[in-house]
Amino acid sequence: MRTLTLATLALLAALPAAAQQAGSGQLPAGWQARTDKDAPLEGVKFATMGGGVHATTGPAVILWRPGDQAQGDFAVAATFTQTRAPEHPEAYGLFVGGKALQSPEQGYTYFLVRQDGKFLIKTRTGATTANVTTGWIEHPAVVKADAAGKATNALRVEQVGDRVRFLVNGTEVHSAAAADVATGGQAGLRINHNLDVHVDGFVLEKK
Repeated sequence: MRTLTLATLALLAALPAAAQQAGSGQLPAGWQARTDKDAPLEGVKFATMGGGVHATTGPAVILWRPGDQAQGDFAVAATFTQTRAPEHPEAYGLFVGGKALQSPEQGYTYFLVRQDGKFLIKTRTGATTANVTTGWIEHPAVVKADAAGKATNALRVEQVGDRVRFLVNGTEVHSAAAADVATGGQAGLRINHNLDVHVDGFVLEKK
């Protein structure tokens, strides 16, 4: 029995950490979700924890509360803590401009950071994505993960008048004309695959 137990432990240790996390597919009250490529939601564990929410993902997922609708001048913000290193650099952050999120015509703009100190802004229209920034951009405002794979970054997207600003830890890393970036509509969270991320202070401010 001891030999079997040690062998089993060795096998589990060899698996990626995310593979050891069984997702429930259940969501806290008031939240909705959609995975990339409509992968089974059972691969995602998402729950309230402390004063925030905590996501452990197999597939990448967007998560939202239907009441968080951005129109006109607004700001959406949250603080994300990556709790351990994924096998490869993976990203997390905010989305805005969400439309038809449960249909094939889904659309949104997403603002992400990842453990190597880079950020990205993209749009999704149906199954197609397009870059707003020129791929991943390194920026000193983005906190890189430490040796244990941990990092905390506060993200904010705000629209005032005809400009949209994207901020990391209080520093503007990109801005664009509001006419060029879809922001009006649903706001929420995006957590890419095989991540363990805690989210605090997610809020939509209507100005």
